[in-house]
Amino acid sequence: MKTYDWIVVGAGIAGAALAYELVKKGYAVLLLEQQAIPQNATRYSYGGIAFWAGTTPLTKQLCAEGIALHQNLSQELDFDTEFRELDLLLTIPADTNPQEVAVSYTRFDIPPTLLSVKEACELEPLLNPNAIAGALTVKHGHIHPEKTAQAYTTAFLRAGGEMKIEQVINLYPHSLTPPPSDFLRFTEVQTTTETYYSANTVVCAGGLSRQLFQASNVSIKLYFTHAEMLETPPIDSIQLRTLVMPANFNRFQLETESSKNDSVWTQPDSEVVPPILDTGAIQFKDGSFRFGQISRALTNPFAQIDSTESEATIRQGLKEILPILGDLPGTWHRCLVSFSHDALPVVGRISGHEGIYAFSGFSNPLAIVPTLARRFANWVSGEKDEIILKLCPQRL
Repeated sequence: MKTYDWIVVGAGIAGAALAYELVKKGYAVLLLEQQAIPQNATRYSYGGIAFWAGTTPLTKQLCAEGIALHQNLSQELDFDTEFRELDLLLTIPADTNPQEVAVSYTRFDIPPTLLSVKEACELEPLLNPNAIAGALTVKHGHIHPEKTAQAYTTAFLRAGGEMKIEQVINLYPHSLTPPPSDFLRFTEVQTTTETYYSANTVVCAGGLSRQLFQASNVSIKLYFTHAEMLETPPIDSIQLRTLVMPANFNRFQLETESSKNDSVWTQPDSEVVPPILDTGAIQFKDGSFRFGQISRALTNPFAQIDSTESEATIRQGLKEILPILGDLPGTWHRCLVSFSHDALPVVGRISGHEGIYAFSGFSNPLAIVPTLARRFANWVSGEKDEIILKLCPQRL
């Protein structure tokens, strides 16, 4: 019976990056992903890297390390992640005081610059000037998230890692004795078709992490939203110069409010707080757009959502801010986005469960996942890391 040093559950960018960093350290690693074509948060991400958005010494350091890593990642992985820097434009509603909004952003490591309506429309000509009182702008990193995850996975396999497309349904510590004279402790990972054994298992399943931990009788304070967006095919006739997002970003407030009471998340089919809309848009290098997003705090990860109504809501928001984009042909999608109550990721060993780790709950994933994956691999290899310790599940 084959065993592994590490089993990584989930092949979004978090799992793919972590699997790569672990196999680089010489570990025998198995990467498990439930879908051949993942439909996760990486797949439907805008691809933004908010390296400017650190607000504490910890997050500032992670963001700085993250952008430095991204700048050389395509070369390291021998795969184009489509990294670039572009202008982020944070729109301020017409009925809002721009100076007050600008003050609220002074806590960030690189505070955005306040623009007048005229300046904002010069930077992004597709904006509706009547819908805004101004905007904030700052340089923002951007990658193609799917290609970046693919880059990590390809490099992982090239380095000797193994990957299987199977859905994990349970995990728990298990005792094996590979040679009879040695007693080793392994985690048993059950999928819909096989059982695998590993000295350590790390869950990088994003919004499905909580469900998997609950199925395995592991208590952890991780939560998720249902994020909804529209995606278009490549369109050459329209060019969006910037990444457009609202300055008054509602998603983080929704995450804070919906995670105040952990017990409600054990109740099936509950809507913890009302849904919100954060109107935003990005155009990728191939000309395709992603628009969004609606966020819903529904405790059932497979809850039914009226896609027609959601699409109409997203399009209405677009028509107010970016009118020319509102009627572009596109397809509605949804995914789960994981988060924790304090907006920091949950990284480290689960107390009381030998060999089981979490690597999830990233509110600013693309900026910090690559550097935290590297730090995690170094930490489990024996290096001290105060940042990893500060992100442990026990802090919650």
